[in-house]
Amino acid sequence: MPLRWEILHAEKLVYLVADGTVTLKDLEQHFDAVMVADAMPYAHLFNALNCQPVYNDDDVMAMAARVSAYASIVKSGPLAVVAQSDEVEDTFRRFINLSSPKRPTKLFKTEAKARAWLATQPLPASAAPTPSKSAAGKPKPSGH
Repeated sequence: MPLRWEILHAEKLVYLVADGTVTLKDLEQHFDAVMVADAMPYAHLFNALNCQPVYNDDDVMAMAARVSAYASIVKSGPLAVVAQSDEVEDTFRRFINLSSPKRPTKLFKTEAKARAWLATQPLPASAAPTPSKSAAGKPKPSGH
């Protein structure tokens, strides 16, 4: 499974980890799960240190369009991406340029710096925990 994520309602955080080849379909599943869990307004931390993106310009446009459509319904929380490869950084910049310009976003080399920055970012007023929803967008390989 190339993408794993946890939706931490108590912390108002979506934690996403990429490990291996990631496609448009993988990201769409993630976006849909976050939307269904009412977690779009939460802070988002994407650890892409081991990400190997496999998407073209059309895919990036499709991802940005999906997130923009969601943003028209509910405000998105701040996004911190941790990456060190030029390919991931380039994809991140294209995605951000095409999606919501009002969403705070930043690229980091370490997760610690990304977490510190997220802690300083205000969340949209709609970022309220939803205890009735599942806390995990996808089970971890261990079954959690």
